Amino acid sequence: MATIKIKQIKSKIGAPVDQKRTLLALGLHKISQVVEREDTPSVRGMIRKVHHLVSVLD
Repeated sequence: MATIKIKQIKSKIGAPVDQKRTLLALGLHKISQVVEREDTPSVRGMIRKVHHLVSVLD
């Protein structure tokens, strides 16, 4: 299956608890960290929830 690279670009400080937990569920712990996840609808939904804190890399 296809994969997607996700990079945290902003701090989670000041974000609501649900958004902090979403970042942890994606495997992101610090700024500039890049993780690779399967491109599934659930992962896309998590990215949409924290779209202002992460970016999707090619």
